[in-house]
Order: sequence, then structure tokens, then C-alpha cells
Amino acid sequence: MRSPAAQSANIELSVVIPAYNEAERLPRTVAQLLAFLDAQRASAEILVVENGSTDGTGEVAEQLALNDERVRVIHLANRGKGLAVRTGMLAAAGRFLVEFDADSSVGADQIPGLVEVLEAGADIAIGSREAPGAKRIGEPLYRHLMGRAFNALVRWLALPGLNDSQCGFKAFRREAAEDLFRRQVIDGWGFDVEVLYVAQRRGYTIREVPVIWYYGASSRVRPVHDAIAMVGELLMIRRNAMRGVYG
Repeated sequence: MRSPAAQSANIELSVVIPAYNEAERLPRTVAQLLAFLDAQRASAEILVVENGSTDGTGEVAEQLALNDERVRVIHLANRGKGLAVRTGMLAAAGRFLVEFDADSSVGADQIPGLVEVLEAGADIAIGSREAPGAKRIGEPLYRHLMGRAFNALVRWLALPGLNDSQCGFKAFRREAAEDLFRRQVIDGWGFDVEVLYVAQRRGYTIREVPVIWYYGASSRVRPVHDAIAMVGELLMIRRNAMRGVYG
């Protein structure tokens, strides 16, 4: 794997895709991103962080990289989405770094909305399903209610003022990403909250951007199991902060 320093200094945008058992959806998502980049004439790269898949995702990703030099692949043993995103962010070469879910629940055509916020001076732009103007398409009511209950807990314990921390569509200025992801220690689903919590403590500017978000019935999220795990990670974040882990 080449280091960011070895990449072209002219790359404007890096898109990081954590991928676990995404052999079916990944080609469609990468094709969508490449078409978007072609239309934008953007200098960009796509980093697929394959996270110990068992369905051939690694081989699919390698073929995509052979087909287009803008695609790079990093292979990991499966240790959680948080590790995959951190690895991709720290390996990326772009000026702006985008976290993008493999299911493309938020389309590539919404990337400019995040980048515009960064260009206007924010350090971090997060896709929000709760900001004014946002839309949720196809989400069952029970999932929506569970998500809002969990987000209320997140706001109380860690992120006051942010309406939606869990959408897997975020963008960072390079300098902010390098600082924050080096401090991230949680490898599981709670990494999003941890990174934003540290960002608030370190004075970074965070802006929520309304998005159109499509619910996927084949989502990797297990609502009850993952919610319980994330509550434990929320408490871990608070403990880490009290112990000075985040500096």
C-alpha cells in the first residue's frame, strides 16, 4: 500500500469506502462514484477498505482497481467499521476526505454539498437525515424511532447540538482528518461518535448538511445488538476522555 506522501499532491478528493461482505453492491457503488467524478472532472481517488470479507469482496475490489487506476484497495482482517474508516482516512491523499458507505444510501451526487461546506471554512461536514430539508426514503417507522432514541442518548452523553451523528456520509479537511483519526481508538460502530466528540473538544467546526437518504433492507446494522454495543462505546468515550486518552 502506498503512503499518502507517495500519491499525487494534486488529488482534490479522496472517497473512503469501508467494505465488509459487499461483493454484490460494491461494483454498482464504485461505478456510481466514477461516473460522478468523470462528470465533475475531479482529481480524485477511491479507497476501498476491504475488511476481512468472506463473500469475495476482496477479489471484486481488486478487479475494480485493475479496471480504473483511481481505485485503490486496502485489505484488513475484520475488526470493525471504525478501523476500516480510520485506515482509509489515514491512507488517503486528497485535500478533502469523504466517508462513503458501500450501500450508497446517500448518492454520490450529494458529495458537492459536503465539499462546499468545507470550502466555506468548516473543518467537518456531516450528512444529516434530521437537518431541515433532509429526506428519509423507505425507512420503516420502528427503525426511525429506534434511531432517534439512540441519537437522543448520543446528544446527552457526547454530542450536544448535533442532530444526526450516525449517517455514514461525512467529509473532512485533510488536516482535521489526520489529527482526529490518529486519536480514534474505537474500532466498532461507535467510532463516528468518538471522532466527532474529539472534534468538538479540540475546537473543530462541524456543520450538518441535509441529505436524501435511502433505507436499505440489507443494511449491515443489527438494530438491537449494535445499539447495545454502541451504548457501551459511548460510555467508553466518556471514560477515555476522563483518562486523557484524547489529549
